[in-house]
Amino acid sequence: MLRASERRTDPDACRMEDLVVNNRLTIPASELQASYSRSGGPGGQNVNKVASRVTLRWQVGDQPRLPPDWQRRLLARHGNRINREGEILVHSDRYRDQPRNLDDCRQRLTQWLLECEAAPVERKATRPSLGSKLRRLDNKRRVAEKKSGRRGWSD
Repeated sequence: MLRASERRTDPDACRMEDLVVNNRLTIPASELQASYSRSGGPGGQNVNKVASRVTLRWQVGDQPRLPPDWQRRLLARHGNRINREGEILVHSDRYRDQPRNLDDCRQRLTQWLLECEAAPVERKATRPSLGSKLRRLDNKRRVAEKKSGRRGWSD
């Protein structure tokens, strides 16, 4: 758990712009919240001093901008990233500076939304063609002949 001294929300640290997902969905900057904390792992002095990890939050629970079916698919696919308040959380500490980590969070959120936009294509049941059936049987016959040729004949 992060201590209050390690976690901060600084609106001037990285200016946020509207997040354009596609021509149907644009998330205003006022709905996105970014918080910054110290990154873990190796990195020496930089990790110990600089709050470069970014956590991006977006309220998805009761979102009027998101069509209901799109929202359902997002909740089904990325429900484990949504907290009790209905916010989707995106974390990034890939880079050593806040602006690049913020851009990474925004790109990942956009990617998640785009992959849930379209409904999955229903599979249509098809039957194998006559040619594929004949090829399968021919191959099966050749393998059987090869194996029967290996058997020793007893008198």
